[in-house]
Amino acid sequence: MRILIIALAALAVFAAPSPARAGTGFELTWPVDGRVTRAFDSPESPYGAGHRGVDVVTTGGTVVVAAASGRVLFSGRVAGRGTVSVDHGNGWRTTYQPVSPWVPEGATVAAGDVLGRLLPGHCAATCLHWGLTDGETYLDPTGYLAMPVIRLLPRGSVPEPLPTLPAAVVSGTPVAGRVTSPFGMRRHPVTGVVKLHDGVDYAAACGTPVVAPSAGVVVSASFDGAYGYRVRIDHGGGVVMGYAHLQGLTVRAGASLDAGAALGTVGSTGLSTGCHLHWMAWRDGTLINPATLA
Repeated sequence: MRILIIALAALAVFAAPSPARAGTGFELTWPVDGRVTRAFDSPESPYGAGHRGVDVVTTGGTVVVAAASGRVLFSGRVAGRGTVSVDHGNGWRTTYQPVSPWVPEGATVAAGDVLGRLLPGHCAATCLHWGLTDGETYLDPTGYLAMPVIRLLPRGSVPEPLPTLPAAVVSGTPVAGRVTSPFGMRRHPVTGVVKLHDGVDYAAACGTPVVAPSAGVVVSASFDGAYGYRVRIDHGGGVVMGYAHLQGLTVRAGASLDAGAALGTVGSTGLSTGCHLHWMAWRDGTLINPATLA
């Protein structure tokens, strides 16, 4: 009887959710556009056989983005495979492979920020192996995806469209200056690596005011590694914009800004070769060319 009680107690400890898993609304978004071709298979022991993640066959390109905000913990090769690992705090960590990393270790990333380019070789088709751990246990990352809105309707009824936020109205650019580097692939002027330039660079003297091209709410204002001092603003309609390499921070997260309001000044902080503004944009979490909105 005593042996049975001990065995049941051990089973309860193994099956019980970890404190992190039972935590405060940790959510992920898809790191690539695609579908799961091989599901998560929890190992029976820390070193047992299993599939410690999910394989996602991509259908929308080869750019891999962060599934949640955090700090790049590892960017390099593991057993010959390009790997990026992001620490999301409180023990949460996601991994992405095989990936050609475009971010350095220690860089701060937001959900949807580009981590690198997906490489072939993991599946017969091009696919990403996406993993999640809470610091103690391997977990299925798809179980932490934000739930879609579900509406129950009577049989045969036609749902009315959900109300939508107005699209962000962008009038002009955030700073006066000439474009020195457009959005797209290029050779990085500092590292020499050919990679995606995830924004548009505008040359301007340090200290030149940077203004919000449309009204919005500041979602983050911090020093973000290679981006230097960066402000990210939610402009509504699913559009978030980033303003990087600023001289410093003059606004705080949560601040509401009108169109034309100053959000900082041009600087050369982070990985920069001179005074300029690096302007970024995301629509519904996907990185886009901000010049298409101006």
